[in-house]
Amino acid sequence: MKVLLLKDPKDKGSGPDPYIELSHPECYGGLVFTSPRALEAIKICLKEKSKKEAWSKSLKQMWNIKPTYVVGKATASLVEEIGLVAQGEMAGNAEKLAEYICSREKPNSSALLFPCGALKREVLPTALREKGIPLESLTVYQTAQHPDLQESLSSYFSQQGIPASIVFFSPSGVKFCLQHIQKLSGDLINQVKFAAIGPSTAKALRDAGVAVSCTAGSPTAQDLAAALHTALQPHNCCL
Repeated sequence: MKVLLLKDPKDKGSGPDPYIELSHPECYGGLVFTSPRALEAIKICLKEKSKKEAWSKSLKQMWNIKPTYVVGKATASLVEEIGLVAQGEMAGNAEKLAEYICSREKPNSSALLFPCGALKREVLPTALREKGIPLESLTVYQTAQHPDLQESLSSYFSQQGIPASIVFFSPSGVKFCLQHIQKLSGDLINQVKFAAIGPSTAKALRDAGVAVSCTAGSPTAQDLAAALHTALQPHNCCL
């Protein structure tokens, strides 16, 4: 029984240099990270010697007196790698993180800085705005289709056949991969159980007309494995 994971290795690309905003902690009330890629972009800019020294000598300490809110353990781990202390890591999605932030932040306080991708969802910004908590988004990376995506999928299907399950890790993965998978699967597409790492990815699948067999309880390998194990048992219906 084969499961196809549509998850790319860590992205090494970078967007605009976020160091400009990070060098002014006095202007913000804290940080928000919902994606490991945003941290990867920051780590890239901190590799420059002068920026790394400034970060280590003063900026890191200045940010550490403010909260750094994150979604998930992977993002929290990368936050810790740059020397900050993560809060809210048990929030498995943007909706839950928004609730956590709203329980701790006061309306009309200093804006939270939100390094993010160009395709960010508006769930968190909208939820904070409704509670009067200012958030300043900063686009630090772009999401694009991998140039070898179609070839890689075609190679997989020709060599491995139709997988029992296909797991999507982001709405952008649904956008870029689903149409190719549908063509490659043909009439056998209904035999495939589609899984999602979280609710936003599950919604993207449903919006595309795909039945979702399971969604991980939280964005961890353990919860995903448990959800897949249940979904792949005989006579399980779509959730």
